Amino acid sequence: MSAGEGSEPSLLNPRILIPFLLVSLIWGSTWLVIKDQISEVPPSWSVSYRFIVAAAAMFVLVGFRRAPFRLDRTGYMLALILGLFQFTFNFNFVYNAELFITSGLVAVLFALLMVPNAILGRIFLGHRITAPFLGGSAIAAVGIAMLFWHEYRASPASLEQVLLGAALTLGGILSASIANVMQAGERLKTYPIITILAWAMLFGALINIAISWVTVGPPVYEMRAAYWGGIVYLGVIGSVVTFPLYFAMIREIGPGKAAYSSVLVPVVAMILSTIFEDYVWTAACRRRDSCNARTAGCAARTQTEDAAHFGLSINQAATAIPPCNPDSAAPSPAAASPCHWRRGGFLHRNPAPPATDWHLPATATAGHP
Repeated sequence: MSAGEGSEPSLLNPRILIPFLLVSLIWGSTWLVIKDQISEVPPSWSVSYRFIVAAAAMFVLVGFRRAPFRLDRTGYMLALILGLFQFTFNFNFVYNAELFITSGLVAVLFALLMVPNAILGRIFLGHRITAPFLGGSAIAAVGIAMLFWHEYRASPASLEQVLLGAALTLGGILSASIANVMQAGERLKTYPIITILAWAMLFGALINIAISWVTVGPPVYEMRAAYWGGIVYLGVIGSVVTFPLYFAMIREIGPGKAAYSSVLVPVVAMILSTIFEDYVWTAACRRRDSCNARTAGCAARTQTEDAAHFGLSINQAATAIPPCNPDSAAPSPAAASPCHWRRGGFLHRNPAPPATDWHLPATATAGHP
């Protein structure tokens, strides 16, 4: 290896490329799992459960690797700040964004992470922003814009919902970027990655629990095996496996280049959506015919489209959305009672909404029938 490569390893170096691809593949899969978490449980409690599991598993990893468990006072403070931005603000912004826009839109927007990473890296770390990086970022930005436009055209969300979801996503991007640049700093580099992450996840879980209890009340949870399986997957595979690899990449190649993974993640997510959710790749999204049941207050769509927008699995959508026969007459008022109406990005059963109004701002009830 040359001196130049030793000072800044290439992204194509197998030591960097393999973790890069693994992180991108895993995080590309987490969007499908996160959608299933957006259900009866407030997002802040789902985030809390995820990082309780992640912190416990990370401390097990610390013990297995025989890394030090304890930090000095500065280390604990840095872990607290990292936990606040990476494992509290970032994930709460993302989970709440998916109340208003599809996971595809969130994933595509998150591909912009490389921009604040590069800018903050330049400001606080003195990292150079090279011409090849600018050229690659410009090409990626064009692709991101095209994907975003396609997903926006396919989304049933109103403009107000899209703007609110985009603002929440940008909050998550900035939070993650601050944490990324922190991890590349010289002070944090003096501490073992897995020890810092274990404490950061623990602090993040405790902060999330406090926020959840104050904002939405005592713990809310589901008994579905899929929900808890998702929590374990996101906590162990989506956090404990990926974050040590990702932060190690940041320390070696800088936060700007490491964030290229965020460009690959939405592509992986859409490929998996094609396999598991019947996502259709078209030049322009065209909705399939649906029954005309507006007189009953029910606008029916295909199960796949509703599942993608409302954070439901296909099986959940099958039971949540009444079957539709486009050739049938509009249902009678008696038959219309199973229909669902939209409020704040969720499906509710008439005539009264369920006890999940924790997420509904006053302005979120407008826009869609």
